[in-house]
This record gives sequence, structure tokens and C-alpha cells, in this order.
Amino acid sequence: MEHLVKIKTAVLSVSDKSGLKELAQVLTDHHVELYSTGGTEKFLSENGFLVKNISELTNFPEMMDGRVKTLHPSVHGGLLYRRDDPVHIVQATEHKIKAIDLLVVNLYPFEATVAKKDSTHEEIVENIDIGGPAMLRSAGKNYESVSLLTSPSQYPQFIQNLSEHQGSTDSVMRLRLAAEGFEHVANYDRSISNYFLGYTGARLRYGENPHQNALVSGSMLRDLYHQLWGKELSFNNYLDASASLEIISEFLESPTTVVGIIKHTNPCGIAEGATVLDAFERAFKTDTESPFGGIIVMNKTLTLELAVRLNEFFSEVILAPKYESEALELLKKKKDRRLLTYSPEKLQTAMSLEKQSRSILGGSLTQDRDNTLFATDDLSSVTKREASKSELNGLLFAWKICKHVKSNAIVYARVDNGYAHTIGIGGGQTSRVASSRIAVANAKRFGHQLEQSLVASDAFFPFADGLLEAADAGAVAIIQPGGSIRDPEVIAAAEERGISLVMTGMRHFKH
Repeated sequence: MEHLVKIKTAVLSVSDKSGLKELAQVLTDHHVELYSTGGTEKFLSENGFLVKNISELTNFPEMMDGRVKTLHPSVHGGLLYRRDDPVHIVQATEHKIKAIDLLVVNLYPFEATVAKKDSTHEEIVENIDIGGPAMLRSAGKNYESVSLLTSPSQYPQFIQNLSEHQGSTDSVMRLRLAAEGFEHVANYDRSISNYFLGYTGARLRYGENPHQNALVSGSMLRDLYHQLWGKELSFNNYLDASASLEIISEFLESPTTVVGIIKHTNPCGIAEGATVLDAFERAFKTDTESPFGGIIVMNKTLTLELAVRLNEFFSEVILAPKYESEALELLKKKKDRRLLTYSPEKLQTAMSLEKQSRSILGGSLTQDRDNTLFATDDLSSVTKREASKSELNGLLFAWKICKHVKSNAIVYARVDNGYAHTIGIGGGQTSRVASSRIAVANAKRFGHQLEQSLVASDAFFPFADGLLEAADAGAVAIIQPGGSIRDPEVIAAAEERGISLVMTGMRHFKH
């Protein structure tokens, strides 16, 4: 049942005065008692509204240059006390705490102050809002009885809701406004922590390009990996290192040695091997051009034998759980190379976090981390031709790599002498068949044998043409999620070409 709350008392304290006159007029028309602070009170008074200073609620003056004005039991009690709790009601009455039904707050312009080139550190610190976030948290916690507004963009819908309910708000709107309030505070706090991290030494030389300012933050970074040698990491180094660790995390528990080469966050060669040198050589052969200036990552100790090979060309960053002491000393001979160790245990912890976020224009997106894969025992062919044990191992290897290639992703792999390795990778295209053609073209360009190859696709083939492209190239087994309305056509094409087709029922888009 819809729970309506009458708006009788409002506290308004905003730095952005846009739309404030219109909102105050509607509240006045509904006989809402207005309380305000500093500049907001002055603005409303000058525009003819009857408004009381917050000190009339608190019986306490603003002090310390406005740092202390709303941090008072009369304010937070008025926002927090439960209107349906007899004990709360008695205590509010005893201490003369007035119920606050609406809070209108947008915070000090911290980010705008940071963005001004002539802002001093002292000015930036003074624009850290304390009372505002505290009030928003209180109002959000008690959303069953309190409405809160954090942006002028919310005013029109709020006014409409208030008018529809003759001066009250409904529970659906209050809950939504509370969620937006908590998100507003979270983003505000994040911008402050980012500033302080940058101010105290985590600011990077620049971002993706020299004209972009940048900083790095994160409580797990110092535990996740440690830099042993080289210049400070750049913005792009951090991005590539993160992508490299996500890829190698798929093989942390593997008894087999795996080495990956990553460029611009995309794998350009991943391979298993008898040793780290053997695995590197197989990975390097996937694409002998792209590794220069890239990142090299492995799941086993970096040996002197591999270090000698790596010294033959330049790589931006090398990531290994451990280095043989002689290998480390040899690799240090190139000052521009960054050498990092990572903790497999901390990496597993980081990858086990349930949520991951990324920023978008005007906000952020949060989703569950894509951690789920399959073991070979969980996989089976949907065609008459069954994939062999070796082929299943190779398909699973390609499937793990495909998960980390930008969509649409196609990975060609082989298993030679018991070790799986990539031979062609295509991704980031607007059509799946285009990615497949790029993977085939790259494999041929670097002299790889495509007969008996294995193929992984991060999402279903919408038509049989993608599968036929792989068959024409020489593939004998394909792993893909399935789920297309044309799955029967794709399966029929696989049957006709004698290909083993494995469907996982799970896709792995990476945008």
C-alpha cells in the first residue's frame, strides 16, 4: 500500500541555486515551513520568501566560519526519528525536536574548485562539505518519513509528485530519492579521496594522453603488486597491468606454466609451456609484431633463461609472482622497463570481489564481476563428432582467453605437444565474422597452421557464416555460448562440416 508523508517542514541548504525559486514557491503554496542556512537563506529572503535560519531549529549559532551549523541533534534528530516509534516520539517531544520532512541539499562545489587551475589547497579543503553529506545520510536512512533532493534536475518530478498527492510524497519516490542521495554522497566522497591521494603523491604524470591530468587510487593496489624497478607507472601502464592480471588470474591454480603478452589491454598472445621460456616463445609466435612495447605476465617464477630472451626487445612492464635473483639483475639493465611482482593470493582476493564499477558520462555502472567459467568435465559437444580430451582442454584454454578480448571476440588456438597456445585473435569489431576473418588473417600472416585448430567465440554465432568461416580455415572444434534462434542452423552447418560444436550457455562480452 502506498505510504504518503505530508511535507510540513523543510530544510534547504544548496550551493546550486538553479530552480530554487520555483521549488520554494511550490513549498510555500503548500504551507511548508522553510529553514535554511547562510547563502541559501539570503537568496530566499531576497526573493520574497518567508524563511527561518537553521539556528532557530538548533538554538545554536553558526560558528567556525560556517564549518559547524547543521551538525546538531535538532537537525539530525528531526531527520532520523521514526514517526511510528512511540519511544522516538516521546524523546523528540522531550527535547523539542521538530520533524523535518524534506531536505534539499547539494554539496559544496568541491570538484569544480579542484578543476579551477588557480585554486589553492586551502580553498579546496574548505570546499569539503561535512554537514551536507551527514544530513543526506540521515534523511536517506529515514526515507520512510523523509524526502531528500540533491539536484535541481530532481525538482520537476518532486513537484509533480507533491502536487498529485496534495502536499505529500509517496514511498516509491522517497526510496528512489534516497538511493540517488546515497549515490551522490558516494561520488562526492570518492572525488575527495581521489584528490587527497593525488595531493599526497599518487598523481600520475598524465592520463591516456599528455593533455589529461590523472591520478591512481585504491586501497588494494599496494598489496596487489609491488614495483621492483623502473620509472613510475603511467595511466596506460596501470590499465594494461590490470588487464594482464585479470587474464593471468584464470591460470593461477593451473599446474601448467602460462605466459601472456598484452597490448592496449588486449591479449596478443597467450600460451602454455614446459617452462616460462617455452610458454613465452609460443605466446610470442602468435603475433611477432605486437609484443614490442607491451606487457608480459606469467603465473610462474621468471627465470634467468627467460630474462636473457626478454632482453632482446623492449617491453613496458613485466609482471611475475617471483623473479630469480640473477634474472632480476639482468632485467634491471634497461632503465625504462618496469618490473613488478604480484601476489597470487591478493590477486585471487581482488578477483573474488563481487562487484566491479566503471565510470560513464554523468555517473557510473556497477555489475557482478565475470568470474564464472567451466571445467572440461562440464563441457560436451552438441554435435555427433565429440571433441577429444585434448581438444576440450584446448577449447577451454581458448575460452578463457576469449573472455578477455574486446567483443566481438574470436580466438583461434592449437594444442601442440600437450600445450595450448593462441595462433590468431580477433576482437573489437562490429561484426563477429569480421573478427573471425581478422583472427584467420593474423594467423596466416605469422605462419600458423590452421588445420586442426580450435576456436572460441565470446557470444553465439547469429548466423552459420561465422562457423563456416572457421571451418574453411581448418577448425575442427568450436566453443561458443549458443542461445541464438538460429542455433539449429549453426549446429547443422557444424554437422555438415564434421566439426565438434560445444555450447556453454554463457557468454562473455567485454566492452
